[in-house]
Amino acid sequence: MIRAGEPLLEVSGLCVDYGSGDDAVHAVIGADLALRRGEVFGLAGESGSGKSTLAYAIARLLRMPGAITGGEVVFRHEGGAVNLVNAGPAQLRELRWNQLAVVLQSAMHALNPVLTIEFQLTDVLKAHRPDLDRAARRACAGELLKMVGIAPDRLASFPHELSGGMRQRVMIAMALALQPQLLIMDEPTTALDVVTQREILNELMDLRTEFGFAVLFITHDLSLLIEIADTIAVMYAGRIVESAPAGDLYLAPRHPYSYGLLHSFPGLRGPVRRMTGIAGSPPDLRKPPTGCVFHPRCGYASERCVREEPSLATPAAEPAGTAHRVVACWLHEPGAATPAELAGLAPALESTS
Repeated sequence: MIRAGEPLLEVSGLCVDYGSGDDAVHAVIGADLALRRGEVFGLAGESGSGKSTLAYAIARLLRMPGAITGGEVVFRHEGGAVNLVNAGPAQLRELRWNQLAVVLQSAMHALNPVLTIEFQLTDVLKAHRPDLDRAARRACAGELLKMVGIAPDRLASFPHELSGGMRQRVMIAMALALQPQLLIMDEPTTALDVVTQREILNELMDLRTEFGFAVLFITHDLSLLIEIADTIAVMYAGRIVESAPAGDLYLAPRHPYSYGLLHSFPGLRGPVRRMTGIAGSPPDLRKPPTGCVFHPRCGYASERCVREEPSLATPAAEPAGTAHRVVACWLHEPGAATPAELAGLAPALESTS
């Protein structure tokens, strides 16, 4: 039996391309991450950074012309460890929903508009719990709705009869129907108002505490991840450029891109501060920049950044005894003159605790 805190998902060197040959677009390049049972792992970055592609590759839900071209995804569940990259159709069918479930970005598009909520919830149970009869499946579907704060009489409703927040709750209920160990959520609160967003996130955290599942949470909103995630990885142009415990990343980001993201949203409390944002636009992945892909937008770029691409490594000046952090930036090489705001010598943001 897997216990809380033990490794659940280990991604090593994962690469994803769209297309093939010289015209292939490298959407994910050498991604490494580790997720433990019961943990919330956040993936942040601008649109087009590769977050959703990475998540769909993990779940083997990529559509053509997307293809995994390298790396492995080891999922450790109660039945043993399996490399999802090499898993066959029958093995994937057994793992999905039972052990690994996905909440897609647009609930209105993910739900079938011509089928009732009851049919869509019970269809999952019918496929994976053949021992349940029709009455038992309906009762279970009602309990699932109650679990996410929706009255069971809504089973007869169609998706268009529900609000955006209710549709998103239905998707969460469907994903948790079989009590999976891992829940992948692709921007689940996009287009929802902040009050509904807060309610759904609070419910999700309560459900995580109750059932003990892990969450891979994908969003472009880094401020959201700061509140709910244990660990955050920041992606840019298909690469993970920094990974650190959420609190460490918030108070002392090491990568200029992470620093820019943190200064792209206002604080709700504390002194007024100027938002600087990030100049320029994400690169065209068909013709990425040489060296560090962030250098055209980076105010700290040097000649070395233009020529050579840095790899993820522990910062040379990382204080001893701190939680594990890696960053891909030449500013953290031994002997480099690291700016105070990226060296942890000056707080990136005032704490709001």
